Amino acid sequence: MTTTQLGFAVVLAVVAVVRLGEVVVSRRRLRAAAGGPDPGRVVAEPGLFPAMVLLHVASLVAPLAEVLWLERPFTPALAAAAALVLALATGLRVWTLRTIGRAWNVRVVVPEAAQVVTTGPYAWIRHPNYLVVVLELAALPLLHGAWVAALGLTVGNALVLARRIATEEAALARLPAWRDAMAHKARLVPGVL
Repeated sequence: MTTTQLGFAVVLAVVAVVRLGEVVVSRRRLRAAAGGPDPGRVVAEPGLFPAMVLLHVASLVAPLAEVLWLERPFTPALAAAAALVLALATGLRVWTLRTIGRAWNVRVVVPEAAQVVTTGPYAWIRHPNYLVVVLELAALPLLHGAWVAALGLTVGNALVLARRIATEEAALARLPAWRDAMAHKARLVPGVL
């Protein structure tokens, strides 16, 4: 394993640790939401959530496998562009999580009407955290030229997110406050999508 491949493996391992931490936080919050006054707030996602988990595991394994098996070269300019996209995505993730606070979860949990968030990035788009995931899954493999993984993960993510966003929006649309606040906002990119 070359130095750049080892560095890439370390980056992927750090991302894996962060994702595991997110799952731990999410499970705690999910238990609190399910045990709260209205356990019906947690939306069932049979088939969908396991597909999301598989996609995110693949995002940590497929890029490294491609780099090692197909001997993808490290290209500094591509790595710098990918790192910039990841830095911007990380900034948006921090802003999103600070804005949504304890309401954030990896599962779909319908908030109380008073908890509908309309500030921060939610002032412009409905799903800033999904935009973060789109950017991360496309850019992370490109840190070391794993373009097949970047393409495959992007396509897989588009399929999963189309269903996830529809599921989440159907649940959130039960809240008049969410419908009123988000009706005219784009899902992911202001003025576009």
